[in-house]
Amino acid sequence: MTYDNLAEGGLDYCACRYGTSKLLFRGPQRRLDPPFVAVIGGTETYGKFVEKPFAALVETSVGMPVVNFGAVNAGVDIFSTDETVLSACSRAEVAIVQIMGAHNLRNRYYSVHQRRNDRFLRASRLLRMLYPEVDFTDFHFTRHLIQTLHDVDAERFGAVRSELQAAWLARMTSMLRGIAAPVVLLWLADRHPSEPSDLHRSSDPLFVTDAMLEELRMQVEAIVEATPSASAREAGRFGMVFSGLEAPAAAEVPNAAVHEEAARALVLGLAGLV
Repeated sequence: MTYDNLAEGGLDYCACRYGTSKLLFRGPQRRLDPPFVAVIGGTETYGKFVEKPFAALVETSVGMPVVNFGAVNAGVDIFSTDETVLSACSRAEVAIVQIMGAHNLRNRYYSVHQRRNDRFLRASRLLRMLYPEVDFTDFHFTRHLIQTLHDVDAERFGAVRSELQAAWLARMTSMLRGIAAPVVLLWLADRHPSEPSDLHRSSDPLFVTDAMLEELRMQVEAIVEATPSASAREAGRFGMVFSGLEAPAAAEVPNAAVHEEAARALVLGLAGLV
């Protein structure tokens, strides 16, 4: 699923840029003068269709500006090389990093768009040799690609999954080393880290496991798990703002209740850091 610009009647996200970064982030724009908290993440952090995403709710609770570096369809690739974001995070009191999926990043098998990491660009020679029967001109998005590769041959797909997981760990490790401030990782997903990814439902962040998170634990202050409660899931699209054309997209992202639960979990995880 990809999300286009707002249709008439939707939320004004006050989209903004910082420094030399080419990314559009969730506003309103904040000054990057300490003290502040920085948040890195994808569509969930951006808070599509939610008036007050968890970053704004955390700001209210801790009484300190929270800079939302959430970008729609972002993956680890975007932030691991963005000097503006990494520099800002290093000046923050604490940096919150949403755990993003392992499928939206460049790797030995395929490349992705530099700013829209969910966009598939091209298959490598290695992937073409692994799946000679697949016509890669049919794909535009990574999700469609990996779903098809898995369905064509789950055994061969194991090699792709292992590569994605290794690339994710390497990219995350590099990014965390580039942040001088204390870091809190946020697991915002409809499954627990110990549960496997399910390609036939959302199940983001894809292919990230509890073992992978444990490899990062020594580099961070805390790992906050925000798995929606049954009541939050049942709230559906209540409290979300979207036009009629955006209704299907709104059903695919965290609702207002999920953001509220994530904010409460984060405030507890930030205790002693801000």
